[in-house]
Amino acid sequence: MKDFLQELHLQENNYGFSTGLKNRDGRGSTLHSYNPTDGGLIAATTLCTEADYHEAVAVAKEAFGVWRKVPAPKRGDIVRQMGDAFRRHKNALGKLVSFEMGKSLQEGLGEVQEIIDICDLAVGLSRQLYGLTMHSERPEHRMYEQWHPLGVVGIISAFNFPVAVWSWNSMLAWVCGNTTIWKPSEKTPLSAIACQNIISEVLKNNNLPEGISCLTIGDRQVGEAMAADENIALLSATGSTRMGRAVAQKVSARLGKYLLELGGNNAIIVTENADLNLAVPAVVFGAVGTAGQRCTTTRRLLVHESRIQELTARLVKAYEQLQTGDPLDPANHVGPLIDHHAVESYEAAIKTAQEQGGKLLTGGKTLGGNFVQPAIIEVPEQIPVMKHETFAPILYVLSFKTLDEAITLQNDVPQGLSSAIFTQNLKESEAFLSAWGSDCGIANVNIGTSGAEIGGAFGGEKETGGGRESGSDAWKAYMRRQTNTINYGNTLPLAQGIKFDL
Repeated sequence: MKDFLQELHLQENNYGFSTGLKNRDGRGSTLHSYNPTDGGLIAATTLCTEADYHEAVAVAKEAFGVWRKVPAPKRGDIVRQMGDAFRRHKNALGKLVSFEMGKSLQEGLGEVQEIIDICDLAVGLSRQLYGLTMHSERPEHRMYEQWHPLGVVGIISAFNFPVAVWSWNSMLAWVCGNTTIWKPSEKTPLSAIACQNIISEVLKNNNLPEGISCLTIGDRQVGEAMAADENIALLSATGSTRMGRAVAQKVSARLGKYLLELGGNNAIIVTENADLNLAVPAVVFGAVGTAGQRCTTTRRLLVHESRIQELTARLVKAYEQLQTGDPLDPANHVGPLIDHHAVESYEAAIKTAQEQGGKLLTGGKTLGGNFVQPAIIEVPEQIPVMKHETFAPILYVLSFKTLDEAITLQNDVPQGLSSAIFTQNLKESEAFLSAWGSDCGIANVNIGTSGAEIGGAFGGEKETGGGRESGSDAWKAYMRRQTNTINYGNTLPLAQGIKFDL
């Protein structure tokens, strides 16, 4: 057994149902976790049933009654201890993420660092859950707003970031006084179990209720149960736009709250005034990082006609230097796709692009197993396949004449997550960031579309779902606002000067 599996207390068979301190064998079918690098079996776990899920909800609700009464700074101290625990296990958990998901080791370690960073942010936030004080129009009255926890927060995460996105939600939810139920992707269950093991140890050491953190290794049935369950005060779901629509419909039907982080179809604009020494590495990392399996992956490259020949030549040269192979080997830049279905999507998209007029400049071949060559495809116009997100390392390149044309092309897709422009011209950068510029939730200048910091709110518009996670004031999504008016006088004046004498 790998050393990092032992450190994270992962046995050959793991439980699929965990309410904090108590691991319980799920009553569903067996779920196998496979290494995408060689297809080998890593371990097996047992899926939760809907009955298992409802048992977890009951425990989470009971724990909420205790946790919400803990002062917020004290909750922050618990999250601080969690951050310290992840620091101790960073190397092992980073290796597991790389091993189970297939991203490079540096990206796996970076994902664990995101957990540590959001813990640090949440600790500070625990003393800054600010409300407002307003002046009342009535004499001897005081008005203010305060924020209270929601209850049980459900978290559905995707395979491409098996631990980081969970932490963005859970750490903020916890300092805000909520308890959580996490349903990770069935493709990366072991990374989730490892995180739960780390969290459980902290809860145990502080004599806190097990239900503060609940884990359900479930299939689509469990996800649907979460969406329909009135006990879930907020459901945060990360995944495809199709999944997000289903979640939104079910949660809306019960007038519940949801937070959606869905697909991206991100573009980089390179103007005639760009510094290509900045643009080239940003484009390469954005397009091939995590083998193109990020929601912030650069999928479209819009280049001014005067620079396209030089830029594509440099990109082809850079792509030829990429090393593809075992992600645990630091010498490799690109790991495998998650499974064979992803390889099939890659092949289909390249074939469709060529049928629609695209010219393959480099890559585009399968390498056996789940490995593929990152591809660059030059297109004469924004062809239909470019409006769909393919979770694979395919970069479409298109020329433009004016910045207005480029911004129109960038915005002319259903998704609206991340965007970037490379220019040394102040007017161009300001136009890109203006109200008539990028329509995405993230708009960068002279950096790529990937690599968001936890201090800023993360999320996008249109089919990306409109949710915001991580920094800024994203914490407000995990709390309910309450307006309070206090009469400290001896009379009862009514608002708007209304008279109601008895």
